[in-house]
Amino acid sequence: MPFTVKESIALAGMPQSAGVVARKDVRAQSTAPAVERLLGAGAIPLGVTNISELTLWIESSNRVYGRTSTPYDPGRSAGGSSGGEGAAVGCGGSVFGVAADIAGSIRVPAFFCGVFGHKPSPGIVPNTGMYPATTGEASRMLAVGPITRRAEDLMPLLRIMAGPDGVDPQVQDVALGDPAKISLRGLRVSTVEDASLLPMSGELRDARERAVGALAAAGAICERISLRSWRRAALPFLVTLQAGAGATTIALLEEAGALPPTWRALIRPGGPHTLPTRITVAAERLPQLGEKRRSKLLDAGRRLASEVVEAIGDGVLLHPAHPRIAPRHGSTVGRSWLLTPAAVFNLAGVPVTEVPLGLSARGLPLGVQVAAGPNRDHVAIAVALELERVFGGWVPPRSEQPHTRRRRLRRSTA
Repeated sequence: MPFTVKESIALAGMPQSAGVVARKDVRAQSTAPAVERLLGAGAIPLGVTNISELTLWIESSNRVYGRTSTPYDPGRSAGGSSGGEGAAVGCGGSVFGVAADIAGSIRVPAFFCGVFGHKPSPGIVPNTGMYPATTGEASRMLAVGPITRRAEDLMPLLRIMAGPDGVDPQVQDVALGDPAKISLRGLRVSTVEDASLLPMSGELRDARERAVGALAAAGAICERISLRSWRRAALPFLVTLQAGAGATTIALLEEAGALPPTWRALIRPGGPHTLPTRITVAAERLPQLGEKRRSKLLDAGRRLASEVVEAIGDGVLLHPAHPRIAPRHGSTVGRSWLLTPAAVFNLAGVPVTEVPLGLSARGLPLGVQVAAGPNRDHVAIAVALELERVFGGWVPPRSEQPHTRRRRLRRSTA
């Protein structure tokens, strides 16, 4: 079975530049355990796929490979940082992909590219072989998982990749449940209305409500909950992420052999680094938070994580991974609050499955996240299977979508 691998995950002999020009000739010397286990099961690697520079943003663009678009519209983002995986699987070029997720990096590309993606619970799949590496407080927020066109492929792939590797200290032997044994009758399904500073679009809200209706028809008990603290998740998440980064962005670039970016280079368009990287480097050069403020934000992150886990309980929570359908290229840069609909589940350390829900009137993918309780990955996947049965799952992108034909018509008329 052919598959592809996110470029930041090691596949021996293949590039592992992380989209950094100074690393463009770097080749992985070994294969990440999660990928090695798939090779051992007979999977055939086609190659590695595009990412955002240093996996820093939710749009996959860098100066080594260029920019990746969703298969449904070349003018719109495939998401990030695993956008190449989303696009490769979404266009039918790869049967499945191996990706990683620390702030929605599996789920956002899966959403924008109309496929399934699963962020496992922490400690199930080893994160060994990633570049850049994540350590400490933030390592539990990073998870390696599959992107597929069929919901039924998620759990078999997860079982193959799971288990300790003797290197990643977070990974334990976890008994993975069976989605087939989950009954939706009586399952509690929650939605949140006040979670985002940027409210979700009407078309995504309607898609989510149709998903809730389908689960209610299967016997689920549906309710709306309030979780206003979710709106304040961006800064606690970013501080927690910084606490486990292992090295600053500046240090990573210097280690790669890049010249230390000057202020003039940071504000000048072009150059070897993308705008998200330049913004990150500039932020690192500004005065940093004091220890007291930093400690308070870390505590706030832990409290929010507990609230989210409690809100999910033994049921599931449905919420879009992004407040809008696949955005136009460049339109998300500098808007860190857009991370929160997905990143809050990394902060909480819960498993999440991104589920496609058909196409919008403009021919762009709709979708919803299904979050379950810790180590209840099979519950989220069971819900994904039911939603696929009702809504059909992946819809192949047409060679020419209606909006593309309209643009061509306008040009020819002019």
